[in-house]
Amino acid sequence: MPEKHNDGRKIVANNKKAYFDYFIEEKLEVGIELAGTEVKSIRQGKVSVKEAYVSIHAGELWIDGMNITPYEKGNIFNKDPLRTRRLLAHKNEILKLDQKLRVKGYTILPLEVYFKGGRVKLEIGLGKGKKLYDKRDSIAKKDAVREAEKDFKLKLR
Repeated sequence: MPEKHNDGRKIVANNKKAYFDYFIEEKLEVGIELAGTEVKSIRQGKVSVKEAYVSIHAGELWIDGMNITPYEKGNIFNKDPLRTRRLLAHKNEILKLDQKLRVKGYTILPLEVYFKGGRVKLEIGLGKGKKLYDKRDSIAKKDAVREAEKDFKLKLR
């Protein structure tokens, strides 16, 4: 279910794998062009962005692979769960992302889906792929933090 934050955002879905597989260098908040039943399904938390990716076609941002489970009470108004959806961003932001995409190794990834002011927003990030040794380093750092927290808890007892 949605998780509330103090900045008025209710996070519905996030993509933790993106932070593990990529170095996120730049983030951008964009809107999503959705049908009414899709919004209702997102309100129920039935959305996944783990396998999704963002591309630029004809000067517009598009998200592919974002899975929004069909709304149970939507009947004929339900759309295809994996359809390509248009993202809403300013032209100059899209051009800036397009220039950076031309550099080898960069990609645009969806990071979070959330509600802000009653509207569905998507946070996308410009990421550069990690090598295997970078991923091992990330795992080692997480383990070290986990061990430090465990030791700290034991000292408090």
